[in-house]
Amino acid sequence: MVGQYWIETLGCPKNEVDSDKLVGTLDADGMIQAERPEDADLVVVNTCAFIESARQESIDTVLSLSEQAEDARVVVTGCMAERYGDELADALPEADTVAGFGVPVTLGRKPTEPAIPSFDLLNLPRPASSRPWAYVKIAEGCDRNCGFCAIPTFRGPQRSRTHESILDEVRGLQAKEIVLVAQDLAAFGRDQGKGERSIVALVGEVAAIVDRVRLLYLYPSDLTEELIQAILATGVEYFDLSLQHVSRPLMRRMRRWGDGERFLERIDYIRSIAPEAAFRSNFIVGYPGETEEDHDALLDFIERAQLDWCGFFAYSKEDGTYAAELDGEVPADLMQERLRELTELQDEITASRRDALIGQTLRVLVDAPGVGRTHREAPEIDGIVYVRDDLAVGELHEVEIIGALGPDLIGAGASVDEDVT
Repeated sequence: MVGQYWIETLGCPKNEVDSDKLVGTLDADGMIQAERPEDADLVVVNTCAFIESARQESIDTVLSLSEQAEDARVVVTGCMAERYGDELADALPEADTVAGFGVPVTLGRKPTEPAIPSFDLLNLPRPASSRPWAYVKIAEGCDRNCGFCAIPTFRGPQRSRTHESILDEVRGLQAKEIVLVAQDLAAFGRDQGKGERSIVALVGEVAAIVDRVRLLYLYPSDLTEELIQAILATGVEYFDLSLQHVSRPLMRRMRRWGDGERFLERIDYIRSIAPEAAFRSNFIVGYPGETEEDHDALLDFIERAQLDWCGFFAYSKEDGTYAAELDGEVPADLMQERLRELTELQDEITASRRDALIGQTLRVLVDAPGVGRTHREAPEIDGIVYVRDDLAVGELHEVEIIGALGPDLIGAGASVDEDVT
């Protein structure tokens, strides 16, 4: 194979890892990355299908790139390709190929029989990271049955990688910070009969190789004392908890574990032993049956928890899920009103927590000239720290914080417009 390629990645960090694996495969085939889509002989769109807005963005991206690179072969892969297969291929004549996960971009449409792909992206090689950090996917699929989520229907059951394959990838990436990701991170190794100690051991093994280890997407029921201690031992006191809601009755309708009081108890415990710990979570607004009492309970939780970062998402009805058949649909305008209330409250909390860091000297990993992150910020998800342009990229530096701008911090000597300080 010769020529140039362009890969467009949509959706979550797990998709970014898949795209990196495709890059490694195409590079090995002798292709080179194009500087712009118009120059490409092959265009790959790695799609997202999590909610309706993500699917629409994926389709719009395919159409746009097809116009930009009118002479290129267009391949659609990722979640939408896996979930909708031939239906998507028929609806998108602009795409030359629709290929599900693990299907090489040189092949035709994905098989119609749902199965774990024989050609699995998980263990393919990938190039060294071009940034000081990198995502590493440690497992694929999910064994949970959350009411709102269709991911298990097209990602399949959980299948964990071996420790050795993950550590080999970590070494090859040559990054300062490794962000471990999976659909169900804390369940790593459970499908291999190893239980919770597997993720604890892996965190320690990766921490022995790189300066920073960060974990994304932890189910609160699996946040054991041992795992908490393993995370704190890395020096990256960051907890990304998959909570989704806090009302106990609604959580049962979501087929989820826990409630607000249990979550607060765990958060308070972590803060008691690690006062500088940062917390992130995501919440679904407007799940079928969500009442004003449920919404008020979530508002109360957000106020009491004082999380550093929160994402709020309008419920999206997904075919094939338990929730799709539930009654109690929340009107769209009411859903948007609830979203606004929650977002406004969390924005104030985030700004307040960032303001509290002014005057402190923090350890910052510089990702690019003038831009870095402390342990409180996950890459491409949370805020950033503006730093001096002359601080070496890829290195850790002590930075005095002199100001804040919403979610972002301003370090001494940073080249930032004077108005923001």
